[in-house]
Amino acid sequence: MSMNGLSGRRILVSGGGLAGPAVACLLARAGAEVAVVEIADRIRPGGQAVDIRGAGRTVLRRMGLLDRVRAVSLHQQGIADVDDRGRRRTEMTIEDFGGEGIISEIEVLRGDLAEILVESSLAAGVTYLFSTSIRALVDGPDGVRATLSDGSEQVFDLVIGADGPHSATRRLAFGPEDRFVRPLGGYMAWFTAEESTSLDGWYQMFNAPGGLVVSLRPGREAGLAKAALSFTSEPLAYDRRDLDAQRRLLEDRFAGLGWRTPELLAAARDADDFYFDALVQVHMDHWSAGRITLVGDAACCPSPLTGLGTSPALVGAYVLAGELVAAEVSSVTACWRVLTPPGTCRCRGCWFASAPLPRPTGVRLSAALWLGPDGRSRCRSRGWCRRR
Repeated sequence: MSMNGLSGRRILVSGGGLAGPAVACLLARAGAEVAVVEIADRIRPGGQAVDIRGAGRTVLRRMGLLDRVRAVSLHQQGIADVDDRGRRRTEMTIEDFGGEGIISEIEVLRGDLAEILVESSLAAGVTYLFSTSIRALVDGPDGVRATLSDGSEQVFDLVIGADGPHSATRRLAFGPEDRFVRPLGGYMAWFTAEESTSLDGWYQMFNAPGGLVVSLRPGREAGLAKAALSFTSEPLAYDRRDLDAQRRLLEDRFAGLGWRTPELLAAARDADDFYFDALVQVHMDHWSAGRITLVGDAACCPSPLTGLGTSPALVGAYVLAGELVAAEVSSVTACWRVLTPPGTCRCRGCWFASAPLPRPTGVRLSAALWLGPDGRSRCRSRGWCRRR
């Protein structure tokens, strides 16, 4: 992406996950002065493997990062469904479906990808403010006045919310979470565990009656694996900051379950990268309000169940940056409207992130969305997108 024209523009990004550092890096390379606020005290380590598919690979290649991502990709053989004694019942190899099955040709740990994006953004001049969040936003004629949790106030030309499905930026600029977040009837926990018995490169999954799923997949470091526990449930009232209460909830739900469940519950008690959240999707009619806009899961979370959140986040960051450069931030709302929100495209297929859960892919993003060398999007749906 060849970009210029943002020199002197001040941009605030909320969220240091994947979409935030990606868009921050691209905008800083274009000459903007970019600051990222992150509520955690550091970039969150760990996390499960994320897929790099279709146009997401194109974005990383154009950012000059694809080789670095490939260098930290996971060695995986495929996915296997096991019973309560660990015996395999079904298998799907990484080569099935042309390398675009459940296990993608390129999968990296979320923490490794975040580290690459953050390092690249720092090299471009981005500033990070950790243990900091946005408390208030006032969009005025001269910019957006942001009040931060440290008590400071600053004015920015643009504010970008990349702070996940529970986005505080979205709440401040668009309204309460329940207007946009749709529960899918389940919860999931992710954490690191010891690989006490070799997985031999296989992502192993145990499904039990009652909507309980236990899984373990290879990590990048020897002797460590990535575990996940998920269960179906009506919406639960719980404190998202009380990790011990979340661990107890898992122990109650998974008590007495077979396979490697007991050792994974024990690992969850001590894991420093333990993360628990509801399974949700985010649906919005528009992503911008004046000089405030959204990207990534804050705008269009497809849910972790799809395995398709990373590529739309990267593509969204790339297209947003390209459109901002083209508009020179003269009309933030207008430049982001060129990319229609999920589910409202004329062909209703360009953003697979919006598809219903039973059909999460809809259409391959790489086939439906062409990214021009300037970072601007081009829909080439004729002959590709399936009308619904």
